[in-house]
Amino acid sequence: MADDLPLVTLERRDDGVAIIRLDRPKANALSVALLAQLEEAAGALTADPPGAVVVWGGDRMFAAGADITEFGGTEDAVRIGGSFRRALDAVAAIPRATIAAINGFALGGGCELALACDFRVMADNARVGQPEILLGIIPGGGGTQRLPRLVGTARAKDLILTGRQVQADEALRIGLADRVVPAAEVLEFALAWAAALAAGPLQAHALAKRAIDEGMDGALADGLGLEQTLFVEVFATEDAASGVQSFLRDGPGKAAFRGR
Repeated sequence: MADDLPLVTLERRDDGVAIIRLDRPKANALSVALLAQLEEAAGALTADPPGAVVVWGGDRMFAAGADITEFGGTEDAVRIGGSFRRALDAVAAIPRATIAAINGFALGGGCELALACDFRVMADNARVGQPEILLGIIPGGGGTQRLPRLVGTARAKDLILTGRQVQADEALRIGLADRVVPAAEVLEFALAWAAALAAGPLQAHALAKRAIDEGMDGALADGLGLEQTLFVEVFATEDAASGVQSFLRDGPGKAAFRGR
């Protein structure tokens, strides 16, 4: 398939969920062209946020990794690495909950795309991993940074230095997957989870996600300061006012939020 065709599609559903679909047969290899389209889709969801986002590669394959045919020397590495950085940072920056729905394989750059999402729903027969070391190279799309933040440094080094693939049960045990479901139910489960999130206080979601993500990048004191700033900011939202009033009137868990 020529890379001037749509390789990434963006669908906005009536329930507030947006689906980013990778569509580059046969393995959703993450070419520079696909990454550019992914960056564009993520940018559109940042400019006009939905309620929540599902990233989906299809029933057969999430993404097998970077397009190895584009690899060459150091100049190619600069170009490819920059494309991964821009695209996956754009996914991570979407100010709503993002869920990677993983069927088949999420390897190399595919695993790094899943790591750039907030949550990962994994098929019970799927596999994830960072096999770059088997090519004599290292991850270049965030794997050395996002993976240890998720599973710890020793586990990340184990996965990256061996290049081994992780099955669903181990992924769940070490925190690399958040839910494991039958393969036929992955997309349905992810969409239902996203719809439930989309019905929540979306401004609070955005502020909480920002506090966590930016706080993890600095000192604890700086993160606590950011949290206090955003804690004050969230009280200016309509959902905060209605949520507090609902709690005082009806008790917890009864508020109906409008995302404002």
